[in-house]
Amino acid sequence: MDQHLKEIQIESALAYDGSFLKVQRDIVALPDGKPTVREYIKHPGAVVVLPLFEDGTVLLERQFRYPLSRVFIEFPAGKIDANEDYLACAKRELQEETGYTATDWQYVCTIHNAIAYADEHLEIFLARGLTAGERRLDEGEFLDVFRAPLDEVLQWVREGKITDVKTIIGAFWLEKIVAGQWIK
Repeated sequence: MDQHLKEIQIESALAYDGSFLKVQRDIVALPDGKPTVREYIKHPGAVVVLPLFEDGTVLLERQFRYPLSRVFIEFPAGKIDANEDYLACAKRELQEETGYTATDWQYVCTIHNAIAYADEHLEIFLARGLTAGERRLDEGEFLDVFRAPLDEVLQWVREGKITDVKTIIGAFWLEKIVAGQWIK
């Protein structure tokens, strides 16, 4: 159906092999047959957790992000390890970063946050039935955890205080779920 839009790989080479990310440099044939170069980041994928408490508040993190040299407000998230089940990863990341565990887990959706230059996918999960515990941050990981009402989170999105795309999408999903418009 979309064959008239498809690009065909002619050559493929690893341009950069880092400890976390890899950069691929491919030569492709465009739909009109002309060659061009496509460079993109290879990413193992990540999970995002939307921790929702009974009272309608949500659990968030404040974390410094080096590429933009500032602290961001985000939902808990983390990289999927090789061959790791997505739900197992979500449970692990929630517990490691926040100390919380959840009794009710539901898959929400998959998003692709940087389709022009990366193959990264984010698997979003809703977590309810939350219980506090001890967190186990990775070495070199520093973040603050706090609770906020969903309405306030949505206001922060409107004001530009929250600009992280996974957190914005997660907040919009939660708004629909809490309102009963999108059942999960």
